[in-house]
Amino acid sequence: MSIDFTRWPDLASRDLAGSVVLANDELFAERENLIKPGPAVFWTEDYGPKGKVYDGWETRRRREPGHDHAVVRLGVPGVVRGVVIDTSWFKGNYPPAASVEATSLEGAPSPDELERARWETLVPESAISGDAENLFEITDPHRWTHVRLSIYPDGGVARFRVHGEPVPDPRFLDGTVDLAAVENGAAVVACSNEFYSSPTRLLQPGRAQTMADGWENARRRDDGNDHVTVRLAARGRVRRVELDTSYFVGNAPGWASLRGLDGAGGVPSGDDPRWFDLVPRTRLQPDTRHLFRSATAADATFVRLDVYPDGGMARLRVHGELADATLRASVLRWLDLLPADHAVQVLTADGGLAEADAVRLTEARPFTGTGVLPAELLARIVAR
Repeated sequence: MSIDFTRWPDLASRDLAGSVVLANDELFAERENLIKPGPAVFWTEDYGPKGKVYDGWETRRRREPGHDHAVVRLGVPGVVRGVVIDTSWFKGNYPPAASVEATSLEGAPSPDELERARWETLVPESAISGDAENLFEITDPHRWTHVRLSIYPDGGVARFRVHGEPVPDPRFLDGTVDLAAVENGAAVVACSNEFYSSPTRLLQPGRAQTMADGWENARRRDDGNDHVTVRLAARGRVRRVELDTSYFVGNAPGWASLRGLDGAGGVPSGDDPRWFDLVPRTRLQPDTRHLFRSATAADATFVRLDVYPDGGMARLRVHGELADATLRASVLRWLDLLPADHAVQVLTADGGLAEADAVRLTEARPFTGTGVLPAELLARIVAR
């Protein structure tokens, strides 16, 4: 089995504002532990009023038929590429089997609404091992907003990771947005060095909380410099840039630059002649949030951050606007990835179609590159 899916971001992580919105039982250990960043830990001597304290989700021993489940709202909806059901430290109390289902709903549904939703199987009931990372690759092509982890019949799970491709709702991508945010679909596609921490931290929401919550490379002992290339969420015109060295005090870069490139295809090399300056090489200060206006009013699909000669960066923000054609293309792809019932809901509520017409149009997908979706209907959905 391929495990490449673990390179995709964890869409369920608390770092991306994921939430465990319900669990039918959590007597021994709280459901919220499932999506905590970082590995589970074990405290040998810690016991509470309900027994051994576990860093995970643990249900009571069942004495009746049935099974236990927990529902996670993905912090960023997307196409799920694989899940990890991590039973670390659960050795005599892990569930022998588990399954994963998904649903796609508008807005922020309540627990009752989620219980009544239509769920589709991503991972059928499958055997899992205790004190282990159980990996399941997923090939379902749809975009999901919630996933449900079921365990059979009961037991404990330390962490639940839902790795996938972020697919944001394009109705919220109008105006100026952070084109380099992972929650908007951006991704790191190349990096010279990630010795201490992953460059993906650069694209996380919110402010960094510690030096560990950023990208830090090793100390360079040659004449080169370190760099990161980011595929932006979509083609857009960059307006403002933020280079944040917060918490990097004695190990911030001395200087940095940011370049943009407008092009499709593979990852561009650093000497590609199409690169242009967004922020020319400039002096940086430690533990400082630096703000810059873009030096170039041009569209970009990639940016490359160069730090000189090395050092840590907490966050990279690239604020800009999607071109009209880019936003329309994002809406078409989003509609293609929605499960059929969710697509029908959007076409009726936002597009103004009768339900029967929305069903017929949904059955004619894909919309991308076909002209099946009328231009006036697309305009109503985009509603810029």
